Amino acid sequence: MVVEQEGEVDRVYKLLKSWILEARMRPGDFVSEVDLARQCETSRTPVREACNLLSQEKWIQRIRHKGYVLTPISIRDIVEVYEYRKLLECFNAERCAACSTPEEIQSLREIVSIEDRPKQPMNQILSANQNFHLHLGEVARNQRILDQLRLTLEYVQRLDVLSTQRDNRPVPHRDIIRAIEARNVQEAGRAMAEHINVSRDQMLRLFGS
Repeated sequence: MVVEQEGEVDRVYKLLKSWILEARMRPGDFVSEVDLARQCETSRTPVREACNLLSQEKWIQRIRHKGYVLTPISIRDIVEVYEYRKLLECFNAERCAACSTPEEIQSLREIVSIEDRPKQPMNQILSANQNFHLHLGEVARNQRILDQLRLTLEYVQRLDVLSTQRDNRPVPHRDIIRAIEARNVQEAGRAMAEHINVSRDQMLRLFGS
């Protein structure tokens, strides 16, 4: 019985998390346990436990005796997420420039080749972007950094989804790939930092207005 309940909590947690990342549940939205239980086709207990997990991850905030509100996006949140992302990803880019194999570099190039094709669906571009940064982390071969990067990119993914509803210009990865191919460690880190700075500034313009 306990195992079944844990499985149901995990199902509801993953479902609600996907709705948040896909912006079906938007920052500032209010939700109640009753409504969520109905939408998830379950009882209130697994919803409550799933929401506790999401609250610990800062996706939602509990309003006592009322329900939950999706945590609003602040300028400080954006700045902190992108600063932390830069720490993780500049290391990965530099490590890849130093240690990646030709096959790994080619796989990175293939992931973002969609950027060179006109009029591609935005959801495919966003997926390629996410896959590129995760694969870069895998190639860098530092599991602790990769684990932290996965969590950080979830926040970035939601920002990307929300931002494309107002600005659909992707930030390319060409300079990062070129630096890695050239085995230029310093330039790979610089190119990644610039890529993240451009992405951050784009988010600040959109969410700070």
